[in-house]
Amino acid sequence: MAIRSLLITNHLRNNSYCCKLQFEARNLVQFLLPISKPSMKLKYIHDNSSSSSRLETEILRLKSPSRALQNWANNGNKVKLSQLNVISKQLLKSRRYKQALEILQWMENQNDFRLTPGHHALMMELIVKVNGLNRAGEYFERISGSASKKSASLPLLHGYVKERDIVKAESFMIKLSSSGLLVTPHPYNEMMKLYMALSLYEKVPLVIAEMKRNKLCRNVLSYNLWMGAFGEVFEVAKAEMVYMEMVSDENVEVGWSTLASLANVYIKAGFVDKALLVLKDAEMKLSSNGRLGYFFLITLYSSLKNKEGVLRLWEASKAAGGRIPCADYMCVISCLVKAGDLVAAERVFAEWETNCSRYDIRVSNVLLGAYVRNGLMKKAESFHLHTVERGGCPNYKTWEILMEGWVKSQKMDKAIDAMRKAFSVLKLERCDWRPSHSILMAIAEHFEKHGNFEDANHYIKAVHGLGVATLPLYKLLLRMSLKAQRPACDILKMMEKDRIELDDETSALAAFNS
Repeated sequence: MAIRSLLITNHLRNNSYCCKLQFEARNLVQFLLPISKPSMKLKYIHDNSSSSSRLETEILRLKSPSRALQNWANNGNKVKLSQLNVISKQLLKSRRYKQALEILQWMENQNDFRLTPGHHALMMELIVKVNGLNRAGEYFERISGSASKKSASLPLLHGYVKERDIVKAESFMIKLSSSGLLVTPHPYNEMMKLYMALSLYEKVPLVIAEMKRNKLCRNVLSYNLWMGAFGEVFEVAKAEMVYMEMVSDENVEVGWSTLASLANVYIKAGFVDKALLVLKDAEMKLSSNGRLGYFFLITLYSSLKNKEGVLRLWEASKAAGGRIPCADYMCVISCLVKAGDLVAAERVFAEWETNCSRYDIRVSNVLLGAYVRNGLMKKAESFHLHTVERGGCPNYKTWEILMEGWVKSQKMDKAIDAMRKAFSVLKLERCDWRPSHSILMAIAEHFEKHGNFEDANHYIKAVHGLGVATLPLYKLLLRMSLKAQRPACDILKMMEKDRIELDDETSALAAFNS
């Protein structure tokens, strides 16, 4: 590789989580406790409102539950299946997947326990998460019993779909079909999701045809995906035929989600009046038992720039009762901004700010971004100061938004300061930051314009650390290093690590810097 040869030449020339356990699990939990960190505390809370006493326990950072369980059993103590089910569920809730998998594997190796198909499905899901799809496929081959294989097949297929591995997914479906394990619509729905994700919309009707050949009923999701596939290629008449077929299907009930799918087909095709009529029907299907449907429809109304629909459903969603989560406020503020009603978005934000128990900067970021995109930088700066005064803690996204605004308004000193603060925050947060290339280049070009090689070098190293450095950025740094008479060895190493291919200009710059 060109970079490697340049590097060699250069070298020669230069040289806490919580678990809820039933009362019977108390002694087992106390036994597991010593393998955790010393700072861990055990707390019991009795729930007198339930028919049986319950307790809540905090177990932090279990290192090896399987070893502890084996020691417990070796000491002559009994372990009940119900105990392990409760513990593994709580580990899952706190995303302790490796520890939950250890418990299930320990159960599988004991003669006293007989794993149910549900256990095998959960085991498969955890193996996919912890050990990857290859190990999960190997485990599937070892499962005996058609019921367990059927239950475990869906998490494995879902894993292939999530990775968009069409070859393995289709091969696995053939295997399931030949084994007689395709008896529900769920695997077919997974395949339709995969084809939709890969824009292979023409394959979705083929899946439906296979379901019909196998005399399998379609469920609501099947119809929604089928309809959506036609919508993506603007086959409105065919999508309407799917809807009519669903209406005549006695096995399913047309609800808000199907009507929302049909409305989305109309929106994509530009049939605004039809979309509004269907959305009105969808509103009639909503239930006050949950808010999910309201926000699906709110999003569709916003895409039509229909702020009245957004506000009407926002107010109606409050009938569901309970605390309104920050995510819902973020959604409606974003939708009002998209619908062009910044004033209404500000009112909803003020409502959230009045009722919030903890200042979530993500909510204010939505409004901050709207100000910046609309060129209201003075308002954005004032709003940013307000959120900090109210206790908001700026995250990397806050600084990215401000950085973008200051770059556009040519306030480069402020943009660079925001960039540095964003990098500082990233050291503390786990996130996948992908700032726009144009903003990254604008800051780099500012350093080049002022001949500030050291700052440019530190900056591009940080960008390299994010995995978003590009050839134009490296080319700029090579130009600056040549002008500053600095060696290009470190720059070439970063380029090699990022697998950046040299063009003629970059090769010449690197050669001059050697």
